[in-house]
Formats: sequence, structure tokens, C-alpha cells
Amino acid sequence: MGLITGLMSLPLAPVKGVVWIAERLLEQAEQDFYGEAAIRRQLDDLEVSHELGEIDDQEYAQAQDELVHRLMEGRRKGVAA
Repeated sequence: MGLITGLMSLPLAPVKGVVWIAERLLEQAEQDFYGEAAIRRQLDDLEVSHELGEIDDQEYAQAQDELVHRLMEGRRKGVAA
């Protein structure tokens, strides 16, 4: 990058920084939502709730299906464990 190009793009530096931060936040949000470890914790919590009688069989099956669907979607998107 030449001196002129560097000086011309300098005003865009804050915008580039904000975009970079937004991309990192999106990556973390996807990891929290689609990450295998997070989903496994939620499945464990769901099982405990079912065993304690806090949710019935139908609610358990529906929530379990949703979590498994998220897990598969995360794998399709390539979200790391």
C-alpha cells in the first residue's frame, strides 16, 4: 500500500474496526448457538429437567429435536465444537 492510498483510507479505519468487532461478535454468537459443547450442555440440562418432572415427555421430545436440529445445522455451517 502506497503512502497516498494509506492516507486516503485512513478515515475508514474506525469503520473497519467496527466491522471487525461485529464479525467477531457474530462468530461468538454462532458458536454459542450452534456449538456442539453448548448444545450438549443444553441437552444434559433438558434431560435433568425431564427426569425431575419439570417438563413432560412431549416438551422434552420437542426441545430435544430442536437442539439436535441446531447441532446438525451448526455442523453444516462449519461451526467448530
